[in-house]
Amino acid sequence: MKKITQDAGRKALGEFAPEFAHFNDDVLFGENWNDPGIDHKTRCLVTVVALMASGVTDSSLKYHLENAKKAGVTKREIAATVTHVAFYAGWPKAWAVFNMAKDVWTEEDASSEMAAHASEMVFPIGAPNDGFKQYFSGRSYLAPISKEQVGIFNVTFEPGCRNNWHIHHAEKGGGQILICVAGRGYYQEWGKEAVEMKPGDVVNIPAGVKHWHGAAKDSWFSHLAVEVPGENTSNEWLERVSDEEYDKLV
Repeated sequence: MKKITQDAGRKALGEFAPEFAHFNDDVLFGENWNDPGIDHKTRCLVTVVALMASGVTDSSLKYHLENAKKAGVTKREIAATVTHVAFYAGWPKAWAVFNMAKDVWTEEDASSEMAAHASEMVFPIGAPNDGFKQYFSGRSYLAPISKEQVGIFNVTFEPGCRNNWHIHHAEKGGGQILICVAGRGYYQEWGKEAVEMKPGDVVNIPAGVKHWHGAAKDSWFSHLAVEVPGENTSNEWLERVSDEEYDKLV
């Protein structure tokens, strides 16, 4: 996980209250926020819940909502979290948080980010990958490029999205080739370190290898998935890539 640093305390109160600035920047956002006991995404959600329960709905809450979004908290997750906490902390507090959260998680942001990503490649993003959504953490999109001779599909992942561990089986031949065409993502084989993928990078996946692939936390990611012909081919979907595993990636 990338180390969290903060200098807001020193900028605002460095001369007036240097000790407070020290505790804010070095202890709260230094030692505490970098403690590996809780992953960053969970810590962001816990902070939002604590501020909501305390009735704090000023700029500090907006900062932590934005921080949560950057950490990979989706609109669905923040909505479910605030709804759950509303039963314990109070309905008016939930309304106040939702009014801020709507501005942070806007459809316009998602659409503009997707459009910017689409402009980086010649292949279409395609339609929501609903047929396989149960095997993905986050939203993905699928665009068939060729279904004749060799199957080629452009698969696009929103930031933080990745597919489950899975294996391409074949009695002979088979497997898959990934070609990154836009954005930044990762490919990882079971028992090995994850490999970063950028436009132009190619990964050859033999049949029988357990693996996953998906986007980086801060980037959309698209790759062509080329189906290598083989005999009696099949795909076996396995467990999800845990947040703990994924959050280790920069």
